Amino acid sequence: MIPRYSRLKMARIWSDESRFRYWLDVEIAAAEAWMELGRIPKEDLANIKKRASFDIGRILEVEQKVKHDVIAFLTVVAERVGPSSKYIHMGMTSYDVVDTAFALQLRDASDIILDDIEGLLKVLKNKAMRYKKTPMMGRSHGIHAEPITFGLKMALFYEEFVRNRERMKRARDIISVGKISGAVGTYANIPPEVEAKVCKKLGLVPEKISTQIIQRDRHAEFFVTLAIIASSMEKLAFEIRHLQRTEVGEAEEPFTKGQKGSSAMPHKRNPILSENITGLARVVRANSLAAMENVALWHERDISHSSVERIIAPDSTILVDFMLARLTNLISGLVVYPQKMMENIEKTGGLTFSQQVLLALIEKGLLREEAYEIVQRNAMRALKLQQNFKELILKDRDVRRFLKPAEITKLFDLRRHLKYVDKVFNRIFH
Repeated sequence: MIPRYSRLKMARIWSDESRFRYWLDVEIAAAEAWMELGRIPKEDLANIKKRASFDIGRILEVEQKVKHDVIAFLTVVAERVGPSSKYIHMGMTSYDVVDTAFALQLRDASDIILDDIEGLLKVLKNKAMRYKKTPMMGRSHGIHAEPITFGLKMALFYEEFVRNRERMKRARDIISVGKISGAVGTYANIPPEVEAKVCKKLGLVPEKISTQIIQRDRHAEFFVTLAIIASSMEKLAFEIRHLQRTEVGEAEEPFTKGQKGSSAMPHKRNPILSENITGLARVVRANSLAAMENVALWHERDISHSSVERIIAPDSTILVDFMLARLTNLISGLVVYPQKMMENIEKTGGLTFSQQVLLALIEKGLLREEAYEIVQRNAMRALKLQQNFKELILKDRDVRRFLKPAEITKLFDLRRHLKYVDKVFNRIFH
């Protein structure tokens, strides 16, 4: 199981305590930058760094009066710092603090999610390697197509989450920017040197141009990335839900001792973890739409984005963290039934080898349409009468004119479908 503390770590990023701590980090970094430029006496900076702190209850009390969270925060910090507080927030606007701190929060959340993805990749690789040569039925449109292996299926998801890891890294980079540029981004009361020094101290990149805020296309990209990751998780959850269906029965979620599936039906073992992931993916995707709605703001800024971000930032990052942890545990404990997979391959009496017969007839000189008609005729008869497709092909006079029994038998060799599995794996796990 993924330790519960990993999820609590994400939640703590969005707590009031952490939010104000990030704000204070930005303010102190700005004060340090001003001191380096000779605008704040060293003794005042030392006093700020020593005494600057806050009390959440007091901030909330002040906010009730001033109706402004940043002013309330600054008021409480000033109460503790004393006269040196006149150098705090010098030349800055509220969103110099809030947006730069928000970047730190999103960056730290990204690091947790990247760790989660690494954990999922590890269990996907383990499952892929374990079932590399385990045959199962490949399906298109939900219908039997041609054989694959369960290892290939897991490798497919592994490669998708490799891409998700790269997406998340790009999203982390795109959001790791700060701005200390004043009320409308013109540096009217604070020089760009302060911004550069603050960002360097905090491990951010200075925004090349800003208004009162960092532009929200960056944030939209971040939340769309979370939505893509959530959609990939839903895709894997869909697969497990299908494989666990009674009529398929090829794999199922772990069912622990003492677990119950239904209040009415004692026999039930439902794919509840996968269904949960499916539902939560909808929320993360919906939040990404809200983030895109935040891109268009009035002139140099309006406040319509703020209320949205207070909801979607903690919700989406916490949900994706939770979903990745849940999916990792699910895949790690996934129960796989290779015998049932083989039974399902054999269920249609060789129909899944129809393309092999088709191609063999074409190679013998038949036109494609003629060969297709012969093979399809036998395939439809096998389905309708529930007869063995291979036996029908062996008896078909049109087929026998071109193919000997030994040649036909070779066409129904499962190994023909799996001969390049190693090559595919080498591309992925090199």
